[in-house]
Amino acid sequence: MNSFDINKDKLKSVHFIGIGGISMSALAEVLLNDGIKVSGSDSKESKMVKKLESDGAIIYIGHKEENIGDNLDLVVYTDAISDDNPEYLRAKRDNIPLIDRGNFLGQLMTQYETSIAIAGTHGKTTTTSMLSAIIHASHLDPTILLGGELDCIGGNVRLGDDKVILTEACEYKGNILKFYATLGVVLNVEADHLDYYNNIEEIIETFKGFVEKIPSSGYALVNGDDQNALKALGGQTCTVKTFGIENESDYRGSNITFNEAGVSFFDLTVDGREKFKVILNVTGLHNIYNAIAALATAHIAGIDMSEAVEKLTEYNGTHRRLEHKGFFRDIRVIDDYAHHPTEIKVTLKAIKNLNMKKVWCIFQPHTYTRTKSLLEEFSESFSDAGKVIITDIFAAREKDNGEIHSTDLVDKLVSNGVDAIYIKEFADIKDFIEKNASKGDLVLTMGAGDVYTIGESLVE
Repeated sequence: MNSFDINKDKLKSVHFIGIGGISMSALAEVLLNDGIKVSGSDSKESKMVKKLESDGAIIYIGHKEENIGDNLDLVVYTDAISDDNPEYLRAKRDNIPLIDRGNFLGQLMTQYETSIAIAGTHGKTTTTSMLSAIIHASHLDPTILLGGELDCIGGNVRLGDDKVILTEACEYKGNILKFYATLGVVLNVEADHLDYYNNIEEIIETFKGFVEKIPSSGYALVNGDDQNALKALGGQTCTVKTFGIENESDYRGSNITFNEAGVSFFDLTVDGREKFKVILNVTGLHNIYNAIAALATAHIAGIDMSEAVEKLTEYNGTHRRLEHKGFFRDIRVIDDYAHHPTEIKVTLKAIKNLNMKKVWCIFQPHTYTRTKSLLEEFSESFSDAGKVIITDIFAAREKDNGEIHSTDLVDKLVSNGVDAIYIKEFADIKDFIEKNASKGDLVLTMGAGDVYTIGESLVE
């Protein structure tokens, strides 16, 4: 079912199960732009769904077998659906070709001359966004599929010609092994998605397979400061380039400073010779790494480095990535998508560059599996917060089996000397912040679920 040969020129009608997802909606937009009839279903209304509907897609809210219409050429399904999904079963029964999102995207990539895939445990959306800000304004006319929303491309997708496609490459369920990149980037490799992988060794092997699939005429750009990322090398035939800060790299950052507004400044040396002064309008050392990766990728793709550096100054952040939401009573509110222990650490460290009085961190754990498997790591990630408020775990694709609860994380944090409490209801968290936060403080909502709504309600 996943071996169906995708050729956009031959497709007339495609149905997406889970069309409202950030990646699925972008793929649907690509097909709509090519004049293909698109239908799809999702469990609820959303901004993405409404946008697709306005662009001509037929949308169904709720999953029912009658949503599968006649004369469909293909049904694409998201990883989030279960095997008993009625639309999936109907397509299977009617012998309609079925393909998962990862394989569909992978085959779509083969129809472009250059396919750029940004992989890594952390920083994919931010790096892809930075690169989007650079290349969309260059001589290239790229198609961009983004795992977030970026103002300069008008959302999560940019429709271009058939020469260049830029996409994120998530390793969940081995999806990066389904992609066909001619320029593949490995930002970092850490333990995550342990509901699918057994250990870090399996994850490294997956990234290694991703690099090995890059053709000999292509390029792999790898973080030279990340030992696990470097372990993904060895079996490739493509040209390898490195980026980093600590070790000698083809693209190396140095002389890093931050001002009180959070703006970053650094020098970028290319191949040990050319040096460029870079200004980045977002803060944090992790974003310096993301920026070097974006600049290096643009350069490898044929963009003049001076032009790339200039265009990067126009990048002001991606929605839900250290996103400034506003103020209430002179208290700043920021939202971030961080949901892995390393992401939490670097986000809180980056926040320190803003020199606020006290940081109130509201964290919503994401999935029971991740919370349980990385509980110790989570408990060691919040030392730079003044006060931590933990709310209920966002289940996402999982069901609660009772093995882990947010209070388990709170207990671990308190035992580590962190001032942490558990509050279940968002409304109660909002009231708590309003009563206790003071002028000059910063409220940080953090997590991959809907925790950002607390910050929005405070600002409103």
